[in-house]
Amino acid sequence: MTSVLFSPITLRGLTLPNRVVVSPMCQYNSDNGSANDWHLMHLGSFSLGCAGLVMCEMTNVNPRGRISPKCAGMWSDENEAALKRVHDFCRTYGVAKLGVQLAHAGRKGPTTPPAAGGKPILTKEEGGWMPEAPSAIPYDTGWPVPQAMTKDDIKRCIGEFAAAAKRVDRIGYDVIELHGGHGYLLHQFMSPISNQRTDEYGGSTENRIRFPIEVFEAVRKVFPEQKPIGMRISATDWVDGGWTPEEAVILAKELKKRGIDYMDVSTGGLDPRQKIPLAPGYQVPFAEKVKKASGVTTMTVGLIAGYQQAEDIVASGKADMICLARGAMWDPRWAWHAAEELGGETPYAPKMMGCHPKLRPQLFPRRAAAMS
Repeated sequence: MTSVLFSPITLRGLTLPNRVVVSPMCQYNSDNGSANDWHLMHLGSFSLGCAGLVMCEMTNVNPRGRISPKCAGMWSDENEAALKRVHDFCRTYGVAKLGVQLAHAGRKGPTTPPAAGGKPILTKEEGGWMPEAPSAIPYDTGWPVPQAMTKDDIKRCIGEFAAAAKRVDRIGYDVIELHGGHGYLLHQFMSPISNQRTDEYGGSTENRIRFPIEVFEAVRKVFPEQKPIGMRISATDWVDGGWTPEEAVILAKELKKRGIDYMDVSTGGLDPRQKIPLAPGYQVPFAEKVKKASGVTTMTVGLIAGYQQAEDIVASGKADMICLARGAMWDPRWAWHAAEELGGETPYAPKMMGCHPKLRPQLFPRRAAAMS
């Protein structure tokens, strides 16, 4: 039986050879927003592993948009040049298509990196800054109170997303994903928990989704027509009175009208009171709901590790692609091994062809038996 997971999918002018995506993963290892040798190793390894698409981590459009002082950015020539070095390595030696997730953390920064406790930074002397958000509501007790963004701030921030998108295109990336989930700035505008504005950017669902839509429109305007743009969203806050799956569908429909190419459907991250029922594939029903109600191509992410589990999600039409984060870290060659298990075909990086089942059938008894 032909594997659906290892069938191609086309987004605008880009065709991915399979439906496996390496999810954006914050590394907290940048220098003034710039990538370094760690990113060359980290992303370079994934680019050799034959996922259809490899996404860079959450990359912030201005310094205030970082989660921590060690987060990635795309606001300067230095940031652009550093990530180009990583991109060029992946493009030269790997086979995966490549993308960047653009974002702004809003009220969820500044913090220390997770390895240093992930605690809020409250003063400039400690390396912090004044965060900005839709409303002056802190993420949690003991966190800094963010500055409520004015309309001029909103206009400026939209321009920063567009400027970062131009840099991403100049580097040569294939895809941009806008981060509209996990409690970061776009999500903060969407949720009534964090957005208590009384102007045209707050109140009704239509008003609360205005900012993310305007960000998408600005990025779509400057990013080449043939290159796809997606958006990661949290389909629910997992808190009463918060953002809902039904509102996620409304957003998807509005973005579809404006040419969105996919929705990367996750959940949570906005409010520490959230109660998430973790289980394998626990976010798949939300991707399925968005896909079926809006007709937008979807990715799903979260506790997906099994090869057959991933195949079943895509083959049953619950999502069009699957994203791996911890699964990819555990096994950067996940797509090779999944293809072997599922009988699928996927391209190998030229310098890795010595591992190909057709060249080393003794290493792959399942494939060898099928070919005999």
